[in-house]
Amino acid sequence: MRYERPDRVPYLEEGLRDDVLQRWRAEGLPADADLATMFHTDRREQIELVLEPLPRSKVRPTSRRGLRTLRERLNPADPARFPKDWPARVKAWKTRRHILELRISHGFFLSMGAGTWPGFTEVMYLLSDAPDLVREITAIHGEFAARMAERVLREVEVDWLIFSEPIGGNEGPLLSPRQYEEFVLSGYRPALDVIRRHGVPAICLVTYANARVLLPSIVNAGFNCLWACEVNTDAMDYRDIRREFGRDLRLIGGIDLDTLSVGKAAIRREMLSKAAPLLAGGGYIPLADGRVRANVPFENYAYYRRLMEKMTRR
Repeated sequence: MRYERPDRVPYLEEGLRDDVLQRWRAEGLPADADLATMFHTDRREQIELVLEPLPRSKVRPTSRRGLRTLRERLNPADPARFPKDWPARVKAWKTRRHILELRISHGFFLSMGAGTWPGFTEVMYLLSDAPDLVREITAIHGEFAARMAERVLREVEVDWLIFSEPIGGNEGPLLSPRQYEEFVLSGYRPALDVIRRHGVPAICLVTYANARVLLPSIVNAGFNCLWACEVNTDAMDYRDIRREFGRDLRLIGGIDLDTLSVGKAAIRREMLSKAAPLLAGGGYIPLADGRVRANVPFENYAYYRRLMEKMTRR
């Protein structure tokens, strides 16, 4: 992700669901098979932090009193936010040989409490009827994220830092670029300043479906890495994104997951047409754009992983 020349690109996997493994075992995969070893998957560890308000009872910050409660419950100094063995983990990470990542935000809608349809509807009304309140809520979350990032990055060197942003569907995002800049990215600014000051090489926005129209705003805000999942493959074609943003935007993913269920020829076409040119330019880690589903035969998955290994070794 520094556009240097490594011996190989990391081999990643988002994790395999039980129903997928059940199908593969029915196809002959031994029950004790270690797929991580079989396909040389690199170990990723996410620093486990509690990012929700504590105590975990629902906070409805629709009044000044609610804002005070939210601020009190988003206390970054609360020891419950960090693992009990935090000092031992910090010591162990100094000599690690695996990828270490820090997730610092669940994204706008989840931070606003939109975990259900009624909650989502309420947030959309607030954007129109009480924009100042929404700004204050996102500012509180942003200050919290900045202080959490500062605490971690003073002690730990991470490989990348992740903001998760489920923001829309295949037709596009649920906020306009102007709204996204005004309500969301402005709240992220304090944390982004901290992260850049600590020299984290990749500041990654993990998004879903079709967030294409938001990318200029995302890059201008200081994100330098995109990991798009379960995408609209036409709108979020990584080759087009690379042509537009060049080295300003590193990329993770981009391989159409659906091709894994079609067959080896489709997998090969997808990998050669997308992964090959992106790998040649650097700043890219190939990966299917979602978790493998149970409609993928093990033979296809094995072909995909072995082809990826072959393509990513210099």
